[in-house]
Amino acid sequence: MSGHSKWATIKRKKGALDAKRGNLFTKLVKEIAVAARIGGGDPGGNPRLRLAIQSARSSSMPKENIDRAVKKATSTDADNYQETTYEANYGPVGIFIEATTDNLNRTLANVRTYLTKNGGTLGTNGSLSFIFSRKGIFNFTLTPETIADDLILELIDAGAEDVEIDETYVTVTGSFEDFGAMQKKLEGMNINIEEASIQRIPNNTVALDDEQFQKAMKLIDLLEDDDDVQKVYHNLEVSEAQEAMLG
Repeated sequence: MSGHSKWATIKRKKGALDAKRGNLFTKLVKEIAVAARIGGGDPGGNPRLRLAIQSARSSSMPKENIDRAVKKATSTDADNYQETTYEANYGPVGIFIEATTDNLNRTLANVRTYLTKNGGTLGTNGSLSFIFSRKGIFNFTLTPETIADDLILELIDAGAEDVEIDETYVTVTGSFEDFGAMQKKLEGMNINIEEASIQRIPNNTVALDDEQFQKAMKLIDLLEDDDDVQKVYHNLEVSEAQEAMLG
């Protein structure tokens, strides 16, 4: 998967910055709400809710906030959230936007404004289907007693497409279809999964000069800062010098 390692590094480092933003809990609550509404409020029988709660806990969301979100989502006065996606471009860079909203008109208007004012264009659904593939991504930290080479071999034997280790931080990539099986495998190995999600991984990447890179990242930051936007994916190739610009 060309560019995946760099992409994963950028997303992880940027994720640490995103955790400081005031809208992080809002996004987590929406994911919990949608998961609970669709699959019920019992995380034991609702894998999506279990993952949403896991993500919330790893982001230090208080337990009472999580419990309140689940309770409200399964009550008669639950918020009417809808999931939607938008596909856009910044020059040759593809940008895939996932949103959860209670007002589709507001969300579309906001996304279109960010794009129009910052050199992006809104495309039609399906226009980026050849750029991104949906993959299951699992992240965890190696324990001191873990032998990295043995771990990699065992996970590949279990169906992992890729295993990356950055110091002690592990990223496991598998097919979308094998997400549940890989989750069970990791849990069966007594691995403490810190984050598990379905992500859109770029099949190819595009490089920009430093000026255009900074403008593209400004647009991506604006999109990510919107309360209705849950995730933003792109196929922007990032050099080491450009990575340093992210702080």
